[in-house]
Amino acid sequence: MGLQCLILHWGLSEAGIETIKKAHDICPLTVVESEYSMIWREPEKELLPLLEELGIGFVPFAPLGKGFLTATIDTNQTFAKNDTRSRQPRFRKENMEANQVLVDLVKKIADLKDATPAQVALTWVMAQKPFIVPIPGSRKLSRIEENINAANIKLTKEELTKIREALDNLELKADRWDPNSDNAKRVGK
Repeated sequence: MGLQCLILHWGLSEAGIETIKKAHDICPLTVVESEYSMIWREPEKELLPLLEELGIGFVPFAPLGKGFLTATIDTNQTFAKNDTRSRQPRFRKENMEANQVLVDLVKKIADLKDATPAQVALTWVMAQKPFIVPIPGSRKLSRIEENINAANIKLTKEELTKIREALDNLELKADRWDPNSDNAKRVGK
């Protein structure tokens, strides 16, 4: 006698591939949440193909690269101890400087599209798969309005191909966590 699933919709956050498969076998998952953006494309390797295969939605957090892709963070900026970015390797000064090439790319596209860098970053995430619904963190009404208007920006197939080629050729310093940190050990289990 099989186990009956009494849950209508449920999801997992920061789950690894094997956990997703096991959980989905027990009771079909509705959604998985994890980080995904132009600066953190790790989900493209295994997560997105699995979600597509299983018919599971994806809710990427930090689609604006934790603010980096908005082109509003100065590479000399330091973050408060209670700000998670203060503990993330990608927000060290030397890594932000190395990653500035990505911000420059996003700004260039934004200029061509008469959009903001944040809108381009969100549009790019939404254009990757039809089952992706990003959740940008916003603290101001003006940023919420800006993010909503990203839905009005369109990237053609040709533009998306050019962007992907450019992204594939960037050598980013985008690690989320130091490898031995508790956060790194928890993610993807």
